Amino acid sequence: MTTSTSLGYLIALPLAGAVILLLAGRRADKWGHLLATTLSASSFGVGIYQLTQMLAHEPEERAFSQKLFSWISVGTFNVDAGLLLDQLSICFVLLITGVGTLIHIYSISYMSHDRDRRRFFAYLNLFIAAMLLLVLGDSYLNLYVGWEGVGLASYLLIGFWNQKPSYATASKKAFVMNRIGDMGLSFAIMIAFATLGTVSFSGVKEASETASTAALTGIGLMLLVAAAGKSAQFPLQAWLGDAMAGPTPVSALIHAATMVTAGVYLITRSNFIFDAAPTAQLLVVIVGAVTLIFGALVGTAKDDIKKALAASTMSQIGYMILAAGLGPAGYAFAIMHLLTHGFFKAGMFLGAGSVMHGMNDQVNMRRYGALRKFMPITFATFGLGYLAIIGVPPFAGFYSKDAIIETAFNAGGIKGILLGSTALLGAAITAFYMTRVMVLTFTSPERWEEDQHPHESPFLMWLPMAVLAVGSVTTGYLFTRGDGLVHWLEPVFGEHGEHEEFLPAIVVSGMAITAVIIGVSIALIKYQFSDVDAEAPENVTEFTRIARKDLLQDSFNEALFMRPGQALTRLLVKGDDSVVDGTVRLVGRTALSAGSELRKTQTGFARSYAALILIGAVVLIAAVWVVTQ
Repeated sequence: MTTSTSLGYLIALPLAGAVILLLAGRRADKWGHLLATTLSASSFGVGIYQLTQMLAHEPEERAFSQKLFSWISVGTFNVDAGLLLDQLSICFVLLITGVGTLIHIYSISYMSHDRDRRRFFAYLNLFIAAMLLLVLGDSYLNLYVGWEGVGLASYLLIGFWNQKPSYATASKKAFVMNRIGDMGLSFAIMIAFATLGTVSFSGVKEASETASTAALTGIGLMLLVAAAGKSAQFPLQAWLGDAMAGPTPVSALIHAATMVTAGVYLITRSNFIFDAAPTAQLLVVIVGAVTLIFGALVGTAKDDIKKALAASTMSQIGYMILAAGLGPAGYAFAIMHLLTHGFFKAGMFLGAGSVMHGMNDQVNMRRYGALRKFMPITFATFGLGYLAIIGVPPFAGFYSKDAIIETAFNAGGIKGILLGSTALLGAAITAFYMTRVMVLTFTSPERWEEDQHPHESPFLMWLPMAVLAVGSVTTGYLFTRGDGLVHWLEPVFGEHGEHEEFLPAIVVSGMAITAVIIGVSIALIKYQFSDVDAEAPENVTEFTRIARKDLLQDSFNEALFMRPGQALTRLLVKGDDSVVDGTVRLVGRTALSAGSELRKTQTGFARSYAALILIGAVVLIAAVWVVTQ
């Protein structure tokens, strides 16, 4: 492995931006956003430089490491604060810093009227730095530091406008639910140390070759819990929709380049564990498949444009988790879909922000319509992202999603048929609800109110959207050309696994395109060629009612966890009040009572005192006599 001395700059630059802006306070109001954007772009420049250095080496020598300092040294347990840049982490580095910088540029204009814009950019820089530490750490312990940093930054950004109680509640909900995932990661680290004696990636990989299946399964299950929390996967997905309370650029950053991708990174980085733990690997597939359909169904009933996109993120991450659970045949495709998703989802979230900018922050799509005439650039860039996410050839999502569907079918047997059919069904539902978003927003008749005056966004907002739209069109072809991304990732994942072909690739592609056409057609009939009410109709099916309530996930959590927790808390409070405090109060009352009785002996008469002294002396003498007999 080649040693580098410049990996630290990738993290240090945005971290320095966060520190400077937070310490400078209001003095940085005029230039803070420029500094933060420049430092994020500089980190992207360092990433490009590192990529050129990697390309100058042979594939097996492209991993760079850098030791920062000795962190923990207790007996035989030694952990360095070290960084690792290899073929997998460079993909994330370029996505995080590249898309992150575009979001910084967009935010300069989007947040221009916010009096706390400087603090917002400080948090953005902190988010970038934490995510880079997460993907560059060379051990699970270093990764954990970045993992917690991402949780902190997301809490600060989701609740950025915390003067609104509902926004503050949303940030707390995200923070608390992510703590469950954090516990999973911490347990995985403890199990790894207890059973394998190391927490570094290289050490765990080497030890896993001789470790027991039970230990590896335990580590894998805990890693899955961690990934479910951070990537909003079943059953820890309830926080993602409420996280839309934050400014829209935050949504783009969380959904495209940082937080929700962390779970996919964790599972693919730990591929050697899941390959040796089939039970854990099977559960990864199941969680991915369930979340894929879950998110898609929620997306069908959302009228809030940002929440519809959030549901789609949940579903698309489900595709990635499903692919990661398919083992060597699916790891590279999980990363490919993650990268293409980074472009089209960031572009659509920024497009949603552009629509809100022109519609007085209105988020209800039933109050939109015909915006293509007033926002042509937003319509075009959002439309390209839409074509990519539903999987229309030759846009990026077609290549990555098609590869996952094909791999799922090729998993073999009933498992392959179930997984492939699930992925295919998800493609149809995705085409339906994303067409619904597109039609309600841009192509259906006008439904906005008279005081709204939709208009195109300024240059600094639509420029990043245009760049991301180009990525939405081109990246799929570029990644699949000559199996470029698959071969690039082989040093990390090993040889790309192959299964016996269940269905020819052309047949799978035909089925996927047919599913997309069905979904699009239903949405057009229902929303483009029919009247759409400006108010959500009340006379709907029971399924629609349930979908509007996020498939009752909050009700489920409330019934299973919150209310029993509240009952337990009340019981503990009652126990504390009656047992602990009751005992203290009893002791106090006894002391007071005894003191009150003793006080009666204070009569002020010398004869009484003399009598008491005499009685005491007699008792003392009697006691001495008894003891000495």
